[in-house]
Amino acid sequence: MPASGELIRSMNYVDDITTTLRRICISIPAMNTEERQRLAESLRAAGGALHAAIADLEKAGQ
Repeated sequence: MPASGELIRSMNYVDDITTTLRRICISIPAMNTEERQRLAESLRAAGGALHAAIADLEKAGQ
């Protein structure tokens, strides 16, 4: 079954997220402790959204 345009677009977004996270990880050594904490809080919030999206995808497949 061929992939829809929406699936391809969404998978490209995931690739963009992965690339962005790689870039963030490269910059972490240059951050001070306070900056690392603030970034960790921001990533935690994004992680919650990621887990919710995965749960929605798994639920929709049932």
